[in-house]
Amino acid sequence: MKILVSNDDGYFAPGLKLLVENLKKNYQVTVVAPDRNRSGSSSSLTLDKPLTVEKIDEETYVVDGTPADSVHLALTGLLTFKPDMVISGINDGANLGDDTIYSGTVAAAIEGFTVGIPSLAVSIAHHNPQNFQTAANVVLDLIKRVSAKKNDKAPLLNINVPDIPFNKLQGLSITRLGKRKQAEPVISDFSPKGHKIYWVGAAGDAHDCGEGTDFFAVDKNYVSITPIQIDLTDHKQINQMNEWIK
Repeated sequence: MKILVSNDDGYFAPGLKLLVENLKKNYQVTVVAPDRNRSGSSSSLTLDKPLTVEKIDEETYVVDGTPADSVHLALTGLLTFKPDMVISGINDGANLGDDTIYSGTVAAAIEGFTVGIPSLAVSIAHHNPQNFQTAANVVLDLIKRVSAKKNDKAPLLNINVPDIPFNKLQGLSITRLGKRKQAEPVISDFSPKGHKIYWVGAAGDAHDCGEGTDFFAVDKNYVSITPIQIDLTDHKQINQMNEWIK
């Protein structure tokens, strides 16, 4: 099996490096990842300038762009083969609920999904995590599960792993995305030159986080696995809106 690995923390991130070390024991692995941390870049593509790619070694390519750029380039000409799976991560920090909208980790997986490749976005649900190996073990298990199951279409899975030793996990839980409260207010300041500047405020606390959500599963020490899609259509409103325009 040929696996393409990317992330949004940069090619040097410890989560990616550990994941690759584990995958290489059984799979052919190629890394195409950003040259620096691009967290929060969502599915943005760089269209205002050409991208450069540096080949670090026979299996690692570094892109001066976003996570979506990295996987997009890999699948549209950079690589000479089509991977059997795309794995984005292991991300340093959770991607729960609304986080998926902004997540570069999820965006990299989406690029694989859009061309029919099974794709996993993998995060460990704690900043400065101590248990990347737990998430790597989960990934190895899920590769086998996903490969064994023949679906009508390739899955796109958002996976969040509690930051605990592997033997402390309570199991796997299939979840839906929860929802956060509104983000904290912006933080304003002045630059050394006296210009007003703003920092984006912290993400809001969990709001819709009851049983069945990704928030709930991780809080109870389960691995949260949420199947997601990219169709943003509000199908329930189509008939109602057709009535509006009559």
